[in-house]
Amino acid sequence: MDWGTELWDQYDIIEKHTQSGLELVEKYVKFVKERTEIEQNYAKQLRNLSKKYNLKRSGKDEPDSRFSSYQSFLDVVNEMNDYAGQRELIAENLMMNICIDLTKYLQELKQERKMYLIEAKRAQQSLESTYKQLDSSKKRFEREWREAERTAQYAEKTDQDLNATKADVEKAKQQAHMRSHLAEECKNDYAAQLQKYNKEQSQFYFNEMPLIFNKLQDLDERRVRKLAQGYILFSDTERHVMPIIGKCLEGITKAGTNVNDRNDTMVVIEQNKSGFERPGDVEFEDYSQGINRTSSESSLGTPKGPMDILGRNRSKNFWLFSKKSKPTVTEDFTHLPPEQRRKRLQQKLEEICRELQKEVDQSEALGKMKDVYEKNPQMGDPASLASQISQTSQNMERLTGERVKYEAWLAEALGRGETLHYKSHTFNNNGAHDVLGPDGAHSDESIPDPSQAIYAEFDDDFEDEELTAPIGNCTAMYSFPGASEGTISMQEGEVLAVVEEDKGDGWTRVRRNDGDEGYIPTSYVSIDLKK
Repeated sequence: MDWGTELWDQYDIIEKHTQSGLELVEKYVKFVKERTEIEQNYAKQLRNLSKKYNLKRSGKDEPDSRFSSYQSFLDVVNEMNDYAGQRELIAENLMMNICIDLTKYLQELKQERKMYLIEAKRAQQSLESTYKQLDSSKKRFEREWREAERTAQYAEKTDQDLNATKADVEKAKQQAHMRSHLAEECKNDYAAQLQKYNKEQSQFYFNEMPLIFNKLQDLDERRVRKLAQGYILFSDTERHVMPIIGKCLEGITKAGTNVNDRNDTMVVIEQNKSGFERPGDVEFEDYSQGINRTSSESSLGTPKGPMDILGRNRSKNFWLFSKKSKPTVTEDFTHLPPEQRRKRLQQKLEEICRELQKEVDQSEALGKMKDVYEKNPQMGDPASLASQISQTSQNMERLTGERVKYEAWLAEALGRGETLHYKSHTFNNNGAHDVLGPDGAHSDESIPDPSQAIYAEFDDDFEDEELTAPIGNCTAMYSFPGASEGTISMQEGEVLAVVEEDKGDGWTRVRRNDGDEGYIPTSYVSIDLKK
């Protein structure tokens, strides 16, 4: 069954129905757009939430950062950030695969429908024009036939009139004959026009309009199929990211199972252990026999009483639960107990070394850029780099001085008299520094030197980490073009080295085996960090 056969006389209905169908497509596109906006707003709020509670931004040196519950909370926040990325992906795919695609298809249908309606109007106008010609020839035939009858009656009357001359009779007969001949021509023309109209009318109702109606039917069916595909895509778009969303939720569950209460307890002990022993018994001071103060005989080792712990305020009694006054923070961390002081000095020294490495890298980069400018002046003015080079040199000199100072304090805290020797500004690209022996020569790995002894004592807690060393691997779950500046392309299934974790902005820094580095969307990869 088709419209051309069953609905041959329902032009207005077909026109109205096809218009209503196109309006339904427009309505669905608006519906999906609003859903997309909801997804985008939801993802944005999740991003902001993750950014707000990403504790890494508050400082890496926080004591809580070593607790498993703290790290698990960071994992939950990061997984939620990845989850937000999937909501963004849903919004993007809905917009691209449904809104944009359906809008383009809708415009094509509108143009096609308009063309069919124009064809129908032209056929209608052609039939109407033929009918007007038929009506005109019919009226002319009627008029001329009546005139022919009138002239024939007049000629007969004139012929019977005895007073009419022969010339009058002849003239009347010629007039009647002429009118009769003209009426016959009009009759033939009317018959021809009638035949022409009937033929065009048959062509109109049995060929032209059914063909146009069938074309409109095909258009409408294609519209319905496309709309059905849009409905399915609406569901598939979210279903396709469900595995990744499931992984995000699994990551949150894993974060909960990774919490280790016993380990957190040990971290509290490690972070806050002073290294002192419990105070001994308070000696009896017999004022009747004179005061024998023996506190001066105590060594730098175990304090004899609680006053040695407080030290700075002997006028107050020592109570375990009393509120202690906040000590004055010193640069060499002497305000801390021995154990904590050694750890803080070690951390500070590692931070200085990392900063110094960055300045060394910056200095090398500026030097290379200056050489390029000198060889190719059109690329830039070498003099424009002078201020940056000078500032970098000053920073390197300042950091080198700080490094030497903290090395001395660390040696003192460890109870060693030897001095650490470092070759000035000899940091390599891995953030490590060349160590010199006391005589200024390069130390061999097999020959222990003071710096190795100092660092080795705390290897379990503070390992030297290379700035550019990978912290894990990732596998691409989707292809990424990497068209923007600072990004890197990847193919689905490609394995990359993770150089820097997601900072809460949805991007992870990675490196290929050939050394190329750049950023990729965190939600596009499965990350496996080294423990």
